[in-house]
Amino acid sequence: MTKLFEPTQVGDIAIKNRIVMAPLTRNRSPEAVPNDLNVEYYRQRATAGLIITEATAITHQAQGYADVPGLYKKEALDGWKRVTDAVHAAGGKIVVQMWHVGRISHTTLQPNDGKPVSSTNRIAKAKTYLVNADGTGTFVDTSEPRALETSEIPGIVEDYRKAARAAIDAGFDGVEIHGANGYLLDQFMRDGVNDRTDQYGGSIENRARFTFEVVDAVTKEIGAGRTAIRISPVTPSCESYDSNPQALFTHVVEGLAKYDLAYIHVVEGETGGERDFKQGANPAFDYKALCQAYEKAGGKANWMVNNGYDRGMAIDAVESGRADLVAFGKPFIANPDLVERLEKNLPLNTPEQATFYGGGPNGYIDYPLVEKAA
Repeated sequence: MTKLFEPTQVGDIAIKNRIVMAPLTRNRSPEAVPNDLNVEYYRQRATAGLIITEATAITHQAQGYADVPGLYKKEALDGWKRVTDAVHAAGGKIVVQMWHVGRISHTTLQPNDGKPVSSTNRIAKAKTYLVNADGTGTFVDTSEPRALETSEIPGIVEDYRKAARAAIDAGFDGVEIHGANGYLLDQFMRDGVNDRTDQYGGSIENRARFTFEVVDAVTKEIGAGRTAIRISPVTPSCESYDSNPQALFTHVVEGLAKYDLAYIHVVEGETGGERDFKQGANPAFDYKALCQAYEKAGGKANWMVNNGYDRGMAIDAVESGRADLVAFGKPFIANPDLVERLEKNLPLNTPEQATFYGGGPNGYIDYPLVEKAA
């Protein structure tokens, strides 16, 4: 049996295989509260070694899309407790992806219809998802943000700390800090978005400062062995860009090496797109060099890879030692029993893109299992 299907230890979390369900936004939690559909959806996929939930807002201000779950009110935490209980009863492990979208939001989703916050006051040429009065969903332009005052940043770091504690209290095995895909922490890290002149802008060290403050606060609150982070060095999602991503993310992983994190989740290439994506005139990103820099700095966390992996690629990545864990996204949407299908090399169901965002059980909890498909 290949190592991909063998148990391993991920920080303080023991998992039964190295196949991870990637975070997948599905917009099926009205009022930011997980419900019966969400409970069943995650329970069905508990054969994954580890489930990473859909991105989950740490505060109301952190919300950027309609009907995504939160970690900031009792009803939501009670809903998540039902999810974690169901996953654990089915023998699975689950961590929550903690999310602050920053400028990728809309005023109608913000407290008191205020402006979204970011490292900048420049609007992103990006879309967000809203629900119409008739219940249908639609994608609209994001709203103009405002740049956070320097004095406000410690409060957002505190929001991450509180959300991490709430997640553990709701039964999660750990948390993944969302530092990728053009959301708030990424907006601070990248010079194509961050135009600040305070201690959070300018140099790579300054732009990465916010991320390290969040990691520091979360690990002190719940322990490094239950803390992870996701990065996406070159993805252009949400109009994200950096002039020198290799230098930036080398600095980031070298800084992360001092924490004994559970894992570092690396999106290779364009999220959901080209694996060899390059930004502008930058050379191809060297992911092997990134991992080596992390290890050279003393980092010992599991290295998780993501984006377009199939069975053969995943087996090779783990067997070669290039990765410890492999995350699958869309295949888990259509195949709740993905682990069994991969292990036995069985055909996969095809996901229905029309049902990815919003709606009810159709395209969410009704994909057939192997025996039913047969």
